[in-house]
Amino acid sequence: MIVDQPLPPYVSQRLAAEALALCRNTLRRHIKAHTFCGPRLPPGHRRGGSVQPKALSEVERQHVIDTLTGETFCNQPPVQVFHQLLEQGEYLCSVSTMHRLLRANELNGERRAQRPPQSHSVPRLRADAPNQVWTWDIAKLSTRKRGEYLSLYVVMDLFSRYIVAWMLSRKENSALSSQLIEEAVQRYQIAPNSLTLHQDRGTPMTAHCYLDLLGELAITASHSRPRVSNDNPMSEAQFKTLKYQLDYPRRFDDYDHAMRWSQDYVSWYNHQHHHSSLAGFTPYQVFSGDYKQIATIRQQALDDAFAKHPQRFSQGRPLVKLTPAEVFINPIPEEADQQTIETGVNFPTLPRVKQKAI
Repeated sequence: MIVDQPLPPYVSQRLAAEALALCRNTLRRHIKAHTFCGPRLPPGHRRGGSVQPKALSEVERQHVIDTLTGETFCNQPPVQVFHQLLEQGEYLCSVSTMHRLLRANELNGERRAQRPPQSHSVPRLRADAPNQVWTWDIAKLSTRKRGEYLSLYVVMDLFSRYIVAWMLSRKENSALSSQLIEEAVQRYQIAPNSLTLHQDRGTPMTAHCYLDLLGELAITASHSRPRVSNDNPMSEAQFKTLKYQLDYPRRFDDYDHAMRWSQDYVSWYNHQHHHSSLAGFTPYQVFSGDYKQIATIRQQALDDAFAKHPQRFSQGRPLVKLTPAEVFINPIPEEADQQTIETGVNFPTLPRVKQKAI
């Protein structure tokens, strides 16, 4: 303390502040602290030494603490305890006093049992060929009947964006998702322990029967983190493509109408949609490997154009871009930096594999 005793009556605060080289407000603060502040007093005691007549006695305070921490009220907030005791004809103290006593004993805070914090790892997936990683989700399609929606299940190959399986249903449950995945695995003859299936945390994706099926088929299950919107970006982007089609009806007439439209859309998406993330190839061309033959045709067309008008290509001979060699979901930064896009025209010819969606 700068001032440990009151100033003499003939010394003003201004003179004292000048003598101590202090701001007058600083001096006033120290004088006030010395005059009014002191050691912390027990509850209910005044600085003059007298006991506050309204204060609870030590026995009463202990009784309140025992009541609040007892088996009956240990999980109840003070306001609930106050009213319940009052209905039983008993008054201990006010609600604020209960809170004050809990704070003094470090018992304040949430009194109910709480779920411990959950930690979910970031899903990091990589695919450099078809049928290594599948990603799927469910979209709701509105109908003209108010409150009635149809569920469109879509399973997509991560590397090629090819829709390998889809289903339209009037309801959403784990039995249908299990049926869809099982039929897709059988159709494409997926070997055990060779496929990772990525999905969000909806009920059909986390049901025990569905997860048990994945275990029987030796498929690795991957889930998005809770309340994270971009852990399944490929499926979300595909549904945006679906709902932004020019002929997409805002509401479907009935199930048959939605079924016909979905069939046309899946066929167009797989075989006619030149995907921007696939260097302009269609999902089926990448899934089947035909894109390498088509790249040769594209390169020949560019070479002919360059031979006729080389002045039109300021960067020199144009080269056809191929699809990314690797596709990631939440890549590690080092892997993202190393990711490259191949270019060239000399590719081996692969046999054409005919695939159909379910």
